[in-house]
Amino acid sequence: MKGSLLLSNAKLVTGQTVQILIDGHGIISEFELAGSRNISFNEETAIIDCTDMYVSSGWIDMHVHAFSDFSPYGDEIDDIGVKQGVTTIVDAGSCGADRIGELEAKGKAAQTNLLAFLNISKIGLSRIDELSSMDWLDEQLVRNSLQQYASFIVGLKARMSKSVVGANGLKPLYAARAMSQAFDMPLMVHIGSGPPAVADIISLLERKDIVTHYLNGKSNNLFDLNGKPLRTLMEAIKRGVCLDVGHGSASFCFRTAEAAKLHGIPLGTISTDIYRKNRLDGPVYSLANVLSKFLYLGYSLQEIIAAVTARAADWLGKPELGRIQIGDRANLTLFSVENEQITLRDSEGEERLAERSIITRGAVVNDNFIEC
Repeated sequence: MKGSLLLSNAKLVTGQTVQILIDGHGIISEFELAGSRNISFNEETAIIDCTDMYVSSGWIDMHVHAFSDFSPYGDEIDDIGVKQGVTTIVDAGSCGADRIGELEAKGKAAQTNLLAFLNISKIGLSRIDELSSMDWLDEQLVRNSLQQYASFIVGLKARMSKSVVGANGLKPLYAARAMSQAFDMPLMVHIGSGPPAVADIISLLERKDIVTHYLNGKSNNLFDLNGKPLRTLMEAIKRGVCLDVGHGSASFCFRTAEAAKLHGIPLGTISTDIYRKNRLDGPVYSLANVLSKFLYLGYSLQEIIAAVTARAADWLGKPELGRIQIGDRANLTLFSVENEQITLRDSEGEERLAERSIITRGAVVNDNFIEC
C-alpha cells in the first residue's frame, strides 16, 4: 500500500458506524466508532466514503477449487478470491501429493490468501474418480507433502460419493481416517450419491472434521423424507463435527436448507465449492450470491457474516483473520445489502425470488485495496 487509507462511515454488522485508518504498511492504526473522536490523517491519505456499506473482517471461503490447470474443477485464484471480495480461500482437495507444490506456488503469486486441503489421492482432481483405485493412496507421499507444505495445508480431503470411490466403498475413508490420526490432521469429507451410505460415512467423523455438502438434496443426505435430521447428524454435531455448505453445482437445496433451519441445525461455515463453470453459469456465481440465499432463508446478517469470518477463522486456527483490531494487518471485506429483487437458484434448479441481496464492494488484503 503506497500510502495510508481511511475507510470512512462504514457500518459493522452490529449497526455501529466506524472509521478505520490503515497505514502505508497495511496495518490498522486506528479503529474508532464514528463520532467518538477525530481520526488523525494527512492530506496524502486516500479516503473511501463507505456510506451505505458494511465492513467485516475479510471473508473466508472454506471450499473452492482454485487449481486452474484442472477441468472441470478449477479456476483462477483471484477470480474467485479478491475480485469477489473474498480475502482468503481454501482449496478443497483439488491437488494430491503429485501437484500440491504447484498449487502452493500459484497461491504465492496471487493477491488472495490461499490455503488448501490435501486430497488423499495423489492424483487429486486430475480425474473425477480419484479414489476408485487404492493404488493412488500413498501414506508416505501424504506425509512428505504435509512436512514440506506445513503452513499451507490445513487438512485432508476425501470425496466419498459413488462416482468417486467406485467399488471401493468406505475403504478410502478408512485410509483417510488412519492418515488423519497418524498426522494429527482433520478431515474434510464430501458427501454425495451413495453408496457408501451417508450414515456410515458420518459415523467415522470426529471432532473438528468437516462434512461438506450437508445441505444437498440427494436421496443419500442427512435428512429423512419429512425433513427431519438423521440421528447420525445430531450425534456428529455433539461430537464436534463441523458443517460446511459447499454449495457447488449439485450440493445445495433450498428445501433441505429450510429443513435444517426449522430443526435448529447450527449454521457452520458457508462456502461455495466454486469453480469456473458454476461461477460463470451458476448456480453459485459468487460467495456473495450464496450468502444472499441464507439472507433469504431468514438468517440474520450477523449469523451469515460470522459463518465466513470468525467461525471459519477459528477453525483454521487463525483468529486474526476473523477480527478487526488495531495493530493487525488489514484484512477486510466491504459489502452492501441491496433492497432489490433478485432470483436465486439452488443446485436442483429451484428458484426463489428474494427481496434483498448481498453485494461485495471491495477488499483490503496483502497491502492492497481491490474494488469489486
